[in-house]
Amino acid sequence: EFGLSGSKPLVVFIGRLVGEKGADMLSEAIASCLDTYKGKLNFLILGSGDPKTEKELKDLPVKYKKQYGVYIGYDEMLSHRIYAGADFLIMPSRVEPCGLNQLYAMRYGTIPVVHKTGGLKDTVIDLKEAGGYGLSFDDLSIQSIITVIGRACEVYEDPEKMSLIRKKLMSLDFSWDKSAEEYINLYKSLSND
Repeated sequence: EFGLSGSKPLVVFIGRLVGEKGADMLSEAIASCLDTYKGKLNFLILGSGDPKTEKELKDLPVKYKKQYGVYIGYDEMLSHRIYAGADFLIMPSRVEPCGLNQLYAMRYGTIPVVHKTGGLKDTVIDLKEAGGYGLSFDDLSIQSIITVIGRACEVYEDPEKMSLIRKKLMSLDFSWDKSAEEYINLYKSLSND
């Protein structure tokens, strides 16, 4: 649909193209990643928002055409196809009180790549940690994004690891039933003290 290679990892951003979501960094970050990891990955953007950011993303150099796609606007059905076909979801948010996109992505087996802030740091455990299933970065900078995308490429090169992570992601339970059960257990433990 976007003319991207299916044999390379696909990193996607789905969301509002606004500063709070880190979208103002995407154009430079994508160009830097594609230059750094020449021919090793693809990027796809779905979203709308700040006109300046939209223009920057539409105007990325032609040399990235086979590695980069963008859809300005929002299409619910397309977003589901993108989540399902993606390998990684990048969320360079400056602020994210909760965050839902990483949860949607994980249901599809798409590995979240997130800036450690707000709800993102609460819902995504880095692969470096015991039981981890995502990738994260502390410093919100172009260099940090390049580095974490490099880690994503390394993970992608291990099909067995990718498969295990995807299975784990799809089995995670972030439902209200689970949250309610945890609150009940917490209240019970407090009342026993």
